[in-house]
Amino acid sequence: MQVSVETTQGLERRLTITVPAESVDNAVKARLQQLAKTQRINGFRPGKVPVSVIKKRYGQAVRQEVAGDVMQQNFYQAIVQEKINPAGMPAFELTKDQDGEDLEFVAKFEVYPEVEVKGVEEIELEKTVVEISDADLDNMMETLQKQHGEWKEVRRKARKDDRVVIDFVGTVDGEEFEGGKAEDFTLELGKGRMIPGFEEPLVGAKKGEEVTVDVTFPEDYHAEALKGKAAQFAVSVKKVEGLTLPKVDEEFAKLFGIEDGDVEALKAEVRKNMERELSTTLKNELKEAVIAKLIEKNEMDVPAALVEQEINALREQAKQRFSQQGGGANMPELPGDLFKDNAKRRVTIGLLLGEIIKQNELKADQEKVDSLIETMASAYEDPQEVVEYYKNNQELMQQMQNVALEEQAIEWVVSKAKTTDVTKAFDEVMNKQG
Repeated sequence: MQVSVETTQGLERRLTITVPAESVDNAVKARLQQLAKTQRINGFRPGKVPVSVIKKRYGQAVRQEVAGDVMQQNFYQAIVQEKINPAGMPAFELTKDQDGEDLEFVAKFEVYPEVEVKGVEEIELEKTVVEISDADLDNMMETLQKQHGEWKEVRRKARKDDRVVIDFVGTVDGEEFEGGKAEDFTLELGKGRMIPGFEEPLVGAKKGEEVTVDVTFPEDYHAEALKGKAAQFAVSVKKVEGLTLPKVDEEFAKLFGIEDGDVEALKAEVRKNMERELSTTLKNELKEAVIAKLIEKNEMDVPAALVEQEINALREQAKQRFSQQGGGANMPELPGDLFKDNAKRRVTIGLLLGEIIKQNELKADQEKVDSLIETMASAYEDPQEVVEYYKNNQELMQQMQNVALEEQAIEWVVSKAKTTDVTKAFDEVMNKQG
C-alpha cells in the first residue's frame, strides 16, 4: 500500500492510496470461489458451478463490493500509519479499478485541529458571592403564599399585582382591527402581558369605569399591519380582584410535604432549596464566564463534520422541546443556520476542555460524581431512589462522570486565572438568571 497525504484547505486532508493489484485480485477471486459454492444456476449441480460462470454473471458486482471493503480497510491502515486523527467519516472516490492493475482511491476528510490552550493565566474572572438573608427567605415564603393564594373580588381601585376582568375594543385611525377586541378578559396588572402602555392606565380604575388607553404598537410586533401604529383601546372594567394569601401555619406547611406541619421545618427546607438553586446558578455563571474567556483567547478552526453533528443534536433537542409542548408532529425541519453559531461554540469548548483534561491527566473524581447525583436527586420526592437508579445504570453514570470531568477542567482554569470576589444580593443573581 502506498499513501500520499495532501492538505487541501484548513483542516481538510486528501489521502491518495494505492493498493497492489495482487491483493485486490486475490480478494475478488476468493469471493467468486465462495459464491461458486453457494449459488444455484440451471444446468449445474449445487457447489459445482465453474468460477468462470460466476465471474461472468457476478464479476462486476463482486469487484465493486471488494473495492468498497478494500477502501475501508486500507483507509484505516493508512491513518494509523500516517498518525492522522480524522474528524468525521471520509468521502471515498475510486480513481483506478481494473483487473490486473493496482487499485487507487482518494479519501477526503477533516482532521481534528492541534489544540493548545493558551492565555489561562491572563484570564480575569469575577466570582459572585451571595449570602441568603432572612429577608430573602421571607420573600420566598411570600412567593409560595402567592402561588397558593385565592383571587377575590374587591371594592376598591385596582393596584399593581391586582387582577382585573375587562372588555376592550381597539381601533387604529378610528377603525377596529382584527384581534383587538375581547370580552371578560382577565389581566394581572404588572406582569407585562400586553403591549407597552396598556396596563398602566388601568391601575387606579374601579369596577364599572370606562378607561381610554392610548398605545403605540412596537416596531417588531407580530402583525405586520400594526407595526409602529398608534392605537386606542376603549376598556370597560367589569371586576377588580385582589389576591388573598394563605396564613403560614400548620396547614400551609403540610401543602409542601411537611407531615407534622412544622413551619420552621418548612422554612429550613425552603432555605435548603434556595441554597441548592443558588449554588447551581453561581456554578453555571462562573462556567459560562470561563468558557467565554477560553474561546476569546483560543480562536481556532473546527471540523465542519463535528459542527454538523452538533447542529443535528441541537435540532433534535429543539424538536423534543416543541414536541413536549404539543407541537412535535407539525414541526417543520429547522434550518441548520439557526444552530450553527451555537454548534461551533460547543465544538470549540469541547476541544479546549478535552485538551485541558488530557494535558492535566484529569480523572473523574468519584466524590464529585456522587455529589452531582445527590444534588440532582435532592429535587425529587425520593432522592435515594434516584441515586440508586443512577448508580445501577452504566450509561447514566458515564454521563455524570463526563459532567464531573468538565467541572474539574473548569475548576482548573479558575485555579490558574485571576479572580475577584463580588458580593451580590440573592434576588439580583436569581432574577438575572430567570
